[in-house]
Formats: sequence, C-alpha cells, structure tokens
Amino acid sequence: MTFNFVNIVAVGVGGALGAVCRFYVGVQVVKYFPHELPLATLLVNLVGSFIVGVLVGLFLTLTPPEYIKAFLIAGFLGALTTYSTFAIESFTLLQTNIWYGILNIVLNVVGTITFAMAGYKIVRYIIN
Repeated sequence: MTFNFVNIVAVGVGGALGAVCRFYVGVQVVKYFPHELPLATLLVNLVGSFIVGVLVGLFLTLTPPEYIKAFLIAGFLGALTTYSTFAIESFTLLQTNIWYGILNIVLNVVGTITFAMAGYKIVRYIIN
C-alpha cells in the first residue's frame, strides 16, 4: 500500500467510523449483556476478524482502489479492532510457514500481555 494523501484520509475517515462503531457496540453489549467477561471486546474481535478474512478473500479476485482497502482494513477494521489484523496475518503465516505463524501468535499474545503488565507495574511503582 502506498503512503499518500488519499490513503491517509481514507485510513483516518475509516478509523473514525470504526472507533465510533467500537464504542457503540461496547455500550450496547454492556447494556444488554452485562457480564464479567469483556464480551464487547470479544464481539468486535470476532466480527472484525471475520470481516477482514472476507475482505482479503474478496480482494484476491476483486481489485478495488488502494484507498478502499485502506479505508476498510487499516482504517475501519483497524479502529474497530487491531485483532483483525493480527488474525489475518497469523492465518497467512500459518499457511506459508507454520513455525512463524505459531511464533507470531505466541509473541503477540504473551508479549502484549507482558508489556501491558510491565507498563502498569512501572507506573504503579513510580506513583507509589
């Protein structure tokens, strides 16, 4: 994908819409399905992952302009859930190199949780 003004605007607009959708889904899910599990996050991650799979599959046959791909995948789905990107990248890696796919999954899941914990612990240490 090319880094140009049209694609930047497409990502920005798509990202704004995706963020608003994520917020709305979060509010509605908590309102109608209150639970200890973060069901809203699970829902947007599952739906976003499904949609990115559909789009990537379609884009193998259809060739929309770059700004459409930028709007939908990097923008809308990127703001709705970055997990969708992780899912399609992991799926692609598992098809081409299973070891890189597994490594990607482990590093992302364990790494992000570890980094979130580290950030939290550092701030709590500094504040206290």
